[in-house]
Amino acid sequence: MNLQLPAVVWLRGYNRQWLRGDIIASVTLAAYLLPAALGDASLANLPPEAGLYACLFGGLVFWLFCSSRHTAISVTSAISLLIGASLGEIAGGDTTRFGALAAGTALLVALIAFIAWLVKAGAIVNFISESVMVGFKCGVALFLASTQLPKLCGVSGAHGNFWENSGTFLKHLGDTNLPSLTVGGIALAALVLGKVFLKNKPVALFVVVGGIAASHWLDLDARGVKPLGAVPQGLPQVGLPRALDWGSPDVVLQDFNNLLPLAFACFLLAAVETAAIGRTFTAKHGGRLDANQEFLALAVANLAAGLGRAFPVSGGMSQSLVNEGGGARSPLSTALASGIILVVVLFFTHLLAALPQPVLAAVVLVAVAGLFKVTALKHLWRGDRTEFVVAMAAVVGVLGSGLLRGVMIGAIISLVQLLRRASKPHVALLGRIPGTRRFSDRERHPDNERIPGVLIFRPESGLVYFNVDHVCDVILDRVRTEVPPPKLVVIDLSAAPQVDLQSAHALAGLADELKAADIRLLTVEARAQVRDRLRGEGVATRLGAADRSTSVADAVEAFRSQSPSATSS
Repeated sequence: MNLQLPAVVWLRGYNRQWLRGDIIASVTLAAYLLPAALGDASLANLPPEAGLYACLFGGLVFWLFCSSRHTAISVTSAISLLIGASLGEIAGGDTTRFGALAAGTALLVALIAFIAWLVKAGAIVNFISESVMVGFKCGVALFLASTQLPKLCGVSGAHGNFWENSGTFLKHLGDTNLPSLTVGGIALAALVLGKVFLKNKPVALFVVVGGIAASHWLDLDARGVKPLGAVPQGLPQVGLPRALDWGSPDVVLQDFNNLLPLAFACFLLAAVETAAIGRTFTAKHGGRLDANQEFLALAVANLAAGLGRAFPVSGGMSQSLVNEGGGARSPLSTALASGIILVVVLFFTHLLAALPQPVLAAVVLVAVAGLFKVTALKHLWRGDRTEFVVAMAAVVGVLGSGLLRGVMIGAIISLVQLLRRASKPHVALLGRIPGTRRFSDRERHPDNERIPGVLIFRPESGLVYFNVDHVCDVILDRVRTEVPPPKLVVIDLSAAPQVDLQSAHALAGLADELKAADIRLLTVEARAQVRDRLRGEGVATRLGAADRSTSVADAVEAFRSQSPSATSS
């Protein structure tokens, strides 16, 4: 087993001139991560220190294994919401077990990511389509708003799905605490303005500091504005979650079974998000992204987070953009940012106790506002209505069934899309390119010449058991509508990399059906693997031998030389 350390490669070729940019980026990134960690811990229904521990322990090891120079590991809103919405039922109301289950989920995510790395499952990130992710993130943004608006207004909130939360908020809207709304509104306005005019700057840190100062000077607690509360100083005891009964195999197995769907959903989100970030920066700065290597980085980061009493982490898009915008030149910037968080955890967490919760709610709302992409939905509506429907199905899945089921619904929708497209491959009807011996799709090139008495088809996919009936039906339907009926049907197999057992016999059946109508079927330009399959199943002679030397042009010329009437027509 070869545990690669890309960081060793970076450090060996490290240019000292990069150090200034990495240091500045680390300070900027840490300033951004601190309030984000507190906010996402709130989303996960965990104490604020859990978010700090996640960024600290995950960040200390992620940079050693990741293949992307700018990806920053962090807690993310989507995964935090998933944890908060799913663990309540699993914990059964036992608050002492909630944190342990969150850490246990991170350990399971680490295990899944490590297995994915072992089996080189990098392609798994492509199974969730972009339209599903757009819909899922929009649903997450709406769900988030339903959980944070009550905190912003200082009213009671529910802990259910989007509709329950929204109903409770509207019901108690008249009980809004004016000082809470004022403080939260000012923080929200400052963050929005900072996002517009001071992009990739640690505006959230200044808002948090201002909120803490205002809490002391204006005695906001006495005015009904709830503070964050005490944040433990120092590091937690590193190890397996204590509240889980590791001495009882039955209890551990039960917890494992309960957490596995949640862990897989968290891994899926982390894998897709981290790969998307890596692809973004690779396209911008060059280099090569190794999706399998990112799995290993996610595995060690979540292992560290789980052992450090935190919850699952992932590559964060906004955090990575801040890291890049701050001038980062290598992954060292993320390690230095974790060092800064370590100093805060060891010496300065007592300063966070007075942070007003409406300010924290404003930080969370602005941080994930980018999840609701109206422009992306408009683009889907204009460009592909089917993809828009898929995105909206993901939105409805999140809002109606919760985040965990929403992730699963999104994954199922993606797989159904994939199977639907694979089951109905395009079957091109070919015509001769004028003045050449080459043939191409008549639908795309209407000026291509038709060959009298001949129909030429090219299935643009491998032929397997779930799509061969569609291919045969398309060919038969076109043959039946041709007037006068063709004498020869040619199937160009050059675009079919494989033909399975069932498909070989289906093609032979098609040949027999056409022969009964006095139409000959000829397959040409089959690849070696396909020819071997047809011969092995004993159907090659019924398909015109499927030899490697005959091209479409050869088949057409042979037919025309043998059929003078076809030539004259």
